[in-house]
Amino acid sequence: QVQLVESGGGLVQPGGSLRLSCAPSGSISSIDSMGWYRQAPGKQRELVATITSGGSTNHADSVKGRFTISRDNAKNTVYLQMNSLKPEDTAVYYCQVTESRWNGGLRTYWGQGTQVTVSS
Repeated sequence: QVQLVESGGGLVQPGGSLRLSCAPSGSISSIDSMGWYRQAPGKQRELVATITSGGSTNHADSVKGRFTISRDNAKNTVYLQMNSLKPEDTAVYYCQVTESRWNGGLRTYWGQGTQVTVSS
């Protein structure tokens, strides 16, 4: 049974940095893409960044120039480096992994979420 294990959240002052990590605890035969989403209280879950198996990345406008998504294919691990953090970045961050299935279909896994709080 696959579970996504997240780590790296915490409390940081504005302008500070954090790095989130996420990796499957179970076996995934082929990862198509990985990404990060976040949800603040009273708001909808939103896309933060995604990365494909080929290394192509996409970042939300609100985090461009500050956040960087990356992956280690050998470890099946996805990272989110967060710099110049703002109070508006406060949210629960969720990682997502999409698996390519043998029949051509896709299966999506979600992490349990890790809290990021940016406050002075």
